[in-house]
Amino acid sequence: MVKLQGRPDAILLTITTILVIFGVVMVFSASYYSTISANEGPYSYLVQSVRWALFGFAVMIAAAFVPVRVYYVLAPLIVLLSVAFLIALFFVGTEINGATRWIPFGPLTFMPGEFAKVAVIIGCAWFYSKYASRARTFVHGFLPVIIMALVFFYLINKQPNLSTAIIVIITIVAMMFIAGVNIFYIAGAIFCGVMGILYMIQRSQGYQLSRITGFTDPFSDAQGDFFQTVQGLLALGSGGLTGVGLGNSVEKALWLPFAQNDFIFAIIGEETGFIGCLLLLIGFVLLIWRCMLIAIRSGDRFPMLLGSGIAMLFAIQVIVNIGVVTAVLPPTGVILPFISYGGNAIVLFMFMVGISLSISRGDGVKVVKEKRKRRIRIEEVAA
Repeated sequence: MVKLQGRPDAILLTITTILVIFGVVMVFSASYYSTISANEGPYSYLVQSVRWALFGFAVMIAAAFVPVRVYYVLAPLIVLLSVAFLIALFFVGTEINGATRWIPFGPLTFMPGEFAKVAVIIGCAWFYSKYASRARTFVHGFLPVIIMALVFFYLINKQPNLSTAIIVIITIVAMMFIAGVNIFYIAGAIFCGVMGILYMIQRSQGYQLSRITGFTDPFSDAQGDFFQTVQGLLALGSGGLTGVGLGNSVEKALWLPFAQNDFIFAIIGEETGFIGCLLLLIGFVLLIWRCMLIAIRSGDRFPMLLGSGIAMLFAIQVIVNIGVVTAVLPPTGVILPFISYGGNAIVLFMFMVGISLSISRGDGVKVVKEKRKRRIRIEEVAA
């Protein structure tokens, strides 16, 4: 049980640490041959992963000791800042492979799309806690959040980055459900959203449409659009029950493109087998369960919504990534939390864990209210 004793939740911290360390090891294993081929040295991704992981730990610990009421106060500013970053992409962003998703900061780059995931969670939690009585109304409780969702979707999709835009929308819808928004409003929004996305895909000159309709039979175009999917399935199949051994993957030897990124689960399956994949999934289940448990037992609406949103985002990312690797879902480019390579992602995911750790410390809005009530009672007695 999470108690108001000022200590971060040790179980959540332990699970996160294990996942991050395992991620660093697997990124090193998955990227070994590709870095040699690119003349970057076999330890290039390992060094970068360790640096980002250490920085992520620093951010996580710092976030854990920031009282939850600070996120409550800064929530509107965080949302506006996220929108500003997304707009800035079109003026100062760096284009890579036809997409403008990065803002350069010296030798580093910043991905506003990843930051948007955190911003919408904090923003929704703030809105539905500050205006809890409006949650079931259409004009004052449903419409403002839908407008915010459409703004984020438009700005992220223009990069273009449809997968991240959809993740953001799903996260917002999940938070609306948790906040108690009328289920018929949510169902209507989902229907309109699906129809809108299908219309956009249909107008995308056939490329995205072929990925949506063809993923059910990836071997029909094994050397074309679904080459990565097919190689991922071959990697998973080659692993069997116990895997071929850590570092012994064949697919990572330049067969599976960018194996250290969104298809790293395939390399995990090949090297550690079904047992390794199962243990990893158990780790994610424990992480999500702990985040949700901390949120439920926080004792106040804002930290409850905030922690639940974080848990839901982790769940969505894991489901989508593994669904893509196993050909259950069409290719999207969504990474596996704490495991896939990506500096922005690992730092932001660990920042969100830090927020959950802060909630577990009991420094939520309820604590502030209780202190104020005690102070008022003391003043009344003294009077």
